[in-house]
This record gives sequence, C-alpha cells and structure tokens, in this order.
Amino acid sequence: MARLALGDLGPTFTLPGVDGRDHSLTDHAGTPVAVVFSCCHCPYVVAWEDRLNAIARDYSGRAGLVAVNANHHLGDTFEHMEARAAEKRFVFPFLRDESQDIARAYGAQRTPEVFLLDSEHRLAYHGAPDSDYTDEAGAEPWLRRALDAVLAGEAPTVTETPPVGCTVKWAAA
Repeated sequence: MARLALGDLGPTFTLPGVDGRDHSLTDHAGTPVAVVFSCCHCPYVVAWEDRLNAIARDYSGRAGLVAVNANHHLGDTFEHMEARAAEKRFVFPFLRDESQDIARAYGAQRTPEVFLLDSEHRLAYHGAPDSDYTDEAGAEPWLRRALDAVLAGEAPTVTETPPVGCTVKWAAA
C-alpha cells in the first residue's frame, strides 16, 4: 500500500463523527491539521490519547486534530467509539472510516499514526505523536514541535519517525 510522501496533498475526506456530525478535511481550510489514525482498544493509543487530547486543546484555534478509526475489530465499533470519546472527554472529532478508504489513501498502517498536514494540507510530518508512549515527561514531543514549525511557516526539523502501535485491522476481502 502506498503511503503519502512528504509534500503530498492529504487526501480529502468527509466522515461521520461520534458527535453526530460529518467532519471534513476542508473544515480546516487554511490551517494545519493532524490526521491521527486511531482506535479504541490498542494499548499504544490508550497510552497516547490523553496527550493527543492535550495537543488538540493547546492548539485549538490555530491547528486542528482529528482521530480516524478505520479498524474492523470487535472493540472498535461506532458504539465503542462513542463510549471512549465520552469517557476520555475528547476535544477533537473522533471519526469512523467504515470503508477504510481514507486509511488506504493515507497509507496508514498503525494506531496511532500521525499525518500532520500544513496549512496547505501538504504532509509535513508523519510518524508517532512523540518518542515514548510510556514516559510523557521524557518523550521528545515530535508532533508538538512539528505543529510549532508549520504554524511558523517552517518545515519541521523532524519530518518522519517510525509509527509505533498496533496494526490497522483490515476488513476481510
């Protein structure tokens, strides 16, 4: 499966969110947006979701963050997503990619996997949210630094890191 390369335009989408609304990449026209492929059950997602929520809160009004769940897994139904978003009080849209078309278009392989698009929606950073899912205090804040760079109109110093997490659970053919 092909994956976006740095500088590529992020594929557009319109997906249903657990808030009852459809959300689109164009909702973030002219601003950077982190598209994070996520789920409900992966221990790596669980370890990072409070940090992702804090990033969405801290960059609100300047950059967007959306989580996209494309998994076909028993613990990743829309109902599970609604419950998880309510429990964790997500401040970002949690979207369902039932067809998995958006995950395929981005080339997502892991959860969580970050695709940060700049204000023109070109890929500026791809990888993990930070360097250590087990230690927030000691982690290199890759996504935050990349957001700061694109907000300043610059290229991030670190543009790619290995995504760390569970594999995307693809539907049976």
